[in-house]
Amino acid sequence: MEWISTPDALVLAGLGLGVVMGATARAARFCTFGAVEDYVLARKTLRLKAWALAIAVAMISVQIMHHAGIARIDEVFYLGPSFGLVGAVAGGMLFGLGMSMVGTCGYGVVVRMAGGDLKAFCSFLVLGLAGYATARGLTSLVKVYVIDALAIDLAGAGGQGIPHFIAWMTGVDAGLLWLPLGLAIGGAIIAFCLWSSEFRKSRRDIYAGTLIGLAVAAGFLTTGTLGADPFDPVRVQSLTYVLPLGESLVWLMTFTGASLTFAIAAVIGTFFGSLGVALRRREMHWEGFDDMQEMRRHLLGAAAMGAGGVTALGCTIGQGISGVSTLAVTPVIALGSIFLGATFGLHWLLTGSPREAWRMLVGSTAPGG
Repeated sequence: MEWISTPDALVLAGLGLGVVMGATARAARFCTFGAVEDYVLARKTLRLKAWALAIAVAMISVQIMHHAGIARIDEVFYLGPSFGLVGAVAGGMLFGLGMSMVGTCGYGVVVRMAGGDLKAFCSFLVLGLAGYATARGLTSLVKVYVIDALAIDLAGAGGQGIPHFIAWMTGVDAGLLWLPLGLAIGGAIIAFCLWSSEFRKSRRDIYAGTLIGLAVAAGFLTTGTLGADPFDPVRVQSLTYVLPLGESLVWLMTFTGASLTFAIAAVIGTFFGSLGVALRRREMHWEGFDDMQEMRRHLLGAAAMGAGGVTALGCTIGQGISGVSTLAVTPVIALGSIFLGATFGLHWLLTGSPREAWRMLVGSTAPGG
């Protein structure tokens, strides 16, 4: 594309995919924390299955691209040899706890903010600041010298993808495993979702899961192909909503000295995609904190999400969909930890007692619980 530079093309792609993400979340009420909340408190699974469908669609699409040799999926950091088990568990649980305090994830914060939610706006500021500080600021010292220092080197296995582990244990060529595993796991998830007649009748949730999954896959395709410029290469990535929120704040504050990137553009696109649907449906209304206690809970939760999300290297979208779609192991662990942290946080909010919340968490996750 000689008529447009690589950075500009990536920005336009990020804006477009962000619009899809924002509009879908607002129109279909796709919310990853809402999915967890529905299941934990009422054992309702519609939104949880929409989330699972998004993972499956993204996984199958990404593995087809990987098999076709496009998008440079093997270069994503999710599959690197540094296995951050401690970061995935500790960061994931901290993110999940913060998510329960705020009532949504980083993705949801952007979507809600576009509808006039001032609580989400404050959470956006704190989440972005805490995430950026954990990645590149003062609190990054803890991550670098404590969390990252405990990472396990899996260079001997070739990486941390599920095919890497299988090949390491069996001697089978890992290159032969990516597509079959992606199709098998993704197909099993889709079958699980569609087994429910209630979910099959919910076109809104099916469309939402499919669109979100395709948008995540398109993120890898975009950065993997447009970003493969030998003179200006771009790291292969897809959609995530923790560190990019902080990067967006830095870009807004230092406009003349900062560059608009794919990740920042995706955040901006998500905001305007949600705003467009909110205006069309007349859902735009101002909403603030009820009292000081609610404000304190939101700000502390947003700080926990920012620090936890960066420590875990992603959020419910960044690790939960983008990361899992690559068949990497760490995102699965991070996703499970986020779920546990959110469940514990929900029980804590309900009971007012961390001890009782822990008892309920252990009881709900025990066999037969």
